[in-house]
Amino acid sequence: MDTQLRDTLRQELDVMRNAGARRQELSHHACKRLFFDLGLRPSVTTVRELTQTGSASDIPRDIESFWETVRSTLHVRVEAGEIPDALRQRAGELLAELFVEARRHADAALSADRAKVDVSVVAAQAATRDAEIRCQAIEQAQRRAELRAEAAVAQIASLEAELKASRARESHVQNDLRDVVMRLEAENKALSERIAREQADAARLRDRIDELQSELRHNTEHYAQQIKDAVKDAERRVKPMLVELDSLRGMAATYQTKVREAGQKEFDFLQQISAAQTRANRLESQVREQSNEIDALTRERDAHRVRVGMSAELGGLIASLALDGRLTAAEIETLGTQVDAYVAAPLDCPACESAEPELQRHEDEFELSCPNCERSSGAVASKLAAVQAFLKTAAVRA
Repeated sequence: MDTQLRDTLRQELDVMRNAGARRQELSHHACKRLFFDLGLRPSVTTVRELTQTGSASDIPRDIESFWETVRSTLHVRVEAGEIPDALRQRAGELLAELFVEARRHADAALSADRAKVDVSVVAAQAATRDAEIRCQAIEQAQRRAELRAEAAVAQIASLEAELKASRARESHVQNDLRDVVMRLEAENKALSERIAREQADAARLRDRIDELQSELRHNTEHYAQQIKDAVKDAERRVKPMLVELDSLRGMAATYQTKVREAGQKEFDFLQQISAAQTRANRLESQVREQSNEIDALTRERDAHRVRVGMSAELGGLIASLALDGRLTAAEIETLGTQVDAYVAAPLDCPACESAEPELQRHEDEFELSCPNCERSSGAVASKLAAVQAFLKTAAVRA
């Protein structure tokens, strides 16, 4: 059946439906058009597709009612004619056989249509289940999306609160930073003034050291000249005495009395030599004391230069870091003696705790040792390195 005939049948059925025709009338009209006009056997699928109404059980009843109507109509026509009984009987048998055959074909077509309808019902049920599953999945996804949206709203509120708190902290930190900057500027100004005073003191101390060094050189040259003069005078006096002593020794056999006089003169000579030697020793001691005083002043000048170069707080901080083991040996060696003025030797040996360590200096090397347990830092280049090495050695041995 082509599309044009199908559309024509649908239009006829729509007109009947609008006129108030029932489902059975619509089905009978579709069956008549299919069977008598188009020569097609009515099927459940075709009739329902054309009428667009009826269930899987209603359409087969309508088709069966159509065939009953056809059979009754044929039976009436056969009996209405003026034909012989044998021919009428034969016609009735043919009609009966035709009816049986048509019924058999109708049952087969009905079974096929019913199977198709069952398949359609199963497919529709499966599609319904799939739709329900998809609907449930969509509802679950919607609920999850709502939960995520609520969580996002809560997170946004939390982030806004954190942002406000961070801004407040930032403002507080900025205020603290301004206070710190102002305090550091004031401290920097005070330190600048202190450095200026220290530099002035250092200049005066350098002038004093230069004066003492000049005086030391002058005194040294003076004492050296006095020693030379004393030695020359002693030599000048010794030579005649030695000649006289030789003369007296040669005449000792004959001049016993003069021997005693020569001995007395020799004794006097030795007394003079001893007095000259004592005077030379005294001058040398004075030179050594003045040299020690110059060395002490030089060390004081170096310490003062170090104190001028860094503040007491910074020097104490560096010394404490080194003694706590937070500076490497290379860093301590780089510092040298710059922080020695801020380093204090331990009062008790941390190993034996029964004696006070002794700090010794040999030229440019320092050594800190315990007289009781004989632990020593070894010879190092600064007081800081000596104290740090001594504490480290005592800790390792303990």
